[in-house]
Amino acid sequence: MENRKIVLQTEGIGKYFHDPVTFKVLDDVSFKAYSGEFLTLVGKSGSGKSTLLYCLSTMDTNYEGNLFINEEKITGQKADDLAMIRNKSIGFVFQFHYLLPEFSCLKNVMLPALKRKQYSMEEVEHRAFEKLKLLGLEDQALKPASKLSGGQQQRVSIARAIINDPDIILCDEPTGNLDSKNTELVFDTFYRITRDSGQTIIAVTHDLDFAKASDRTIELADGKIVSHHKSFN
Repeated sequence: MENRKIVLQTEGIGKYFHDPVTFKVLDDVSFKAYSGEFLTLVGKSGSGKSTLLYCLSTMDTNYEGNLFINEEKITGQKADDLAMIRNKSIGFVFQFHYLLPEFSCLKNVMLPALKRKQYSMEEVEHRAFEKLKLLGLEDQALKPASKLSGGQQQRVSIARAIINDPDIILCDEPTGNLDSKNTELVFDTFYRITRDSGQTIIAVTHDLDFAKASDRTIELADGKIVSHHKSFN
């Protein structure tokens, strides 16, 4: 794995919460994530894994240490620059899909690409349809998002996350609301994305079976990395 490109790296990430009392929620967290890697973050509630993901997202800048994306130091950059980095290099998948219910699936997927303004409307629409096709949802493209099942909605949210072909896809409990069948579909989708497109997935999960099947699992406890479990080939 070490001969692969490093797409994300942390150096001594630390973070404090101050309410109701001051305590350190992240403590000297250092790791590397590689191109084409499916990485999971696990740990008990309160271990710091979701807080870490939020720091990795560049939306939380109030931390100690340094964050690098594609060998560029992200820590200390201005808010507008961070927004550009997020739109270009990072996709997001959450436990709840956050789709606009009155919009069609196609329009929901198009939104990040329209915001980036890199492609024409026709190109964005074509890219969105191709991402839905990748997830087996091309026949649902024109349906309102509210008319889809929970599993389908989550797959639409994955299509939305990858429309700009980001290097990194950050996922916060992406299967938390799904049954076992749809969890398997989401896992298979993530696996194909890493293998076929070389994109990197970093997912927070409580599902240990989901984590064990990923390439590598980082376990956190009390804000510290306590173990790495590797199966990456």
